[in-house]
Amino acid sequence: MRRKSPPVSDTPVVRRSLPEVFASIRVPGPDAPWLKRFAAFVGPGYLVSVGYMDPGNWATDLQGGAQFGYTLLSVILLSNLMAILLQALSARLGIVTGLDLAQACRARCPKALNMVLWITCELAIIACDLAEVIGTAVALQLLFGLPLVVGALLSALDAFVVLLLMGRGFRYLEAFIIGLLVVIAVCFGAQIIMADPSVAAIMKGFVPKPAILTNPTMLYIAIGIIGATVMPHNLYLHSSIVQTRAFERTPNGLREAIRFSTLDSTIALTFALFINAAILIVAAAAFHTTGHADVADIDVAYHLLSPVLGAGIASTLFAVALLAAGMNSTITGTLAGQIVMEGFLDLRLPGWMRRLLTRSLAIVPVVFVTLVLGADHVNDLLVFSQVVLSMQLPFAVIPLVWFTTRRDMMGNFAISRPLALIAWIVATVILVLNFKLLHDAIMGG
Repeated sequence: MRRKSPPVSDTPVVRRSLPEVFASIRVPGPDAPWLKRFAAFVGPGYLVSVGYMDPGNWATDLQGGAQFGYTLLSVILLSNLMAILLQALSARLGIVTGLDLAQACRARCPKALNMVLWITCELAIIACDLAEVIGTAVALQLLFGLPLVVGALLSALDAFVVLLLMGRGFRYLEAFIIGLLVVIAVCFGAQIIMADPSVAAIMKGFVPKPAILTNPTMLYIAIGIIGATVMPHNLYLHSSIVQTRAFERTPNGLREAIRFSTLDSTIALTFALFINAAILIVAAAAFHTTGHADVADIDVAYHLLSPVLGAGIASTLFAVALLAAGMNSTITGTLAGQIVMEGFLDLRLPGWMRRLLTRSLAIVPVVFVTLVLGADHVNDLLVFSQVVLSMQLPFAVIPLVWFTTRRDMMGNFAISRPLALIAWIVATVILVLNFKLLHDAIMGG
């Protein structure tokens, strides 16, 4: 008979995830109105949603809209539904076990495997940071004419922003992130009004088309959209920051925390769906219908938007949204780096040192490539970062689904068999598509 693993409470993981803000946000008592109790859980979902609209997503959305109009909106919708499920599992794991995903791996996996998981996760965070640093640097160049090297170096300031905001309380960090998300939404809302797309065409775009599978180029971009959607570091991040709420550790308290946290992340990821769809819709309306189907780069889209839409402010709004997305993504990426380092290694460093170390690992390659190879090769670095992310995804998704199906870890809160089946199917689809994307990138496809 197979020996069962010991329950989580018997595992030698005693430190709290993000101890400086653990259970720091009060949850009103059971007599408080439902809306007030739900409001206490609102926030982590929006920090997670940042990863689904980071600069790495922009290129695929721009390319998809410019080349194929509104057809790939259905792919954005499908990838968002997958993300909603995986993030709900991540929140459930953190709430029920009191461990983030990194700590759960450290508690449950053999040391050798744990080391592999940690190394691959650190590589993924560095890769994700690369895309975000590049996005911030490009936005600063477009808006203010700053060299890419200067913009990359300025992105290090986010480390101190995180330190300052978390020092005042986790709610301040959440408010800052949500504020930047509002900026992005306003910018793209205005651009959609300027582009004046066909509402009927947009609605048709959300219906899947057989051409997505039969057209090799369209399929490749669709895979890129799905591959860029689920970010490994988001699964670690979400499982940790849901623990900033001081909910009751009773069956009813856990059940309510799961329900409200899932609702929070679902609403936030629906907001991310709007942003990603807006990028594609603007590209489709501005470029696909005006003979600019070859637009794929962010800087090219920036320079074309104002002339095509006939509004001088259109390009500025685009760059402002890119800057807000880059700032948001670097902040949450830095926070995820802290969670991963502390969770896998139980290594504690001063806050400023840990965050600067995480950011430096992303800034150095950008500065090196820009100075040695030239600014034209920064886009190659962006592509490389997405390849690294694809390689790491299995090391985050598989443990997450495995842990949440185990009753010895989750007790009565383990997911049901039908939901587990759906989760494994989603994980398999994402992994197969990412491996295909990786294969095509390596083979030059």
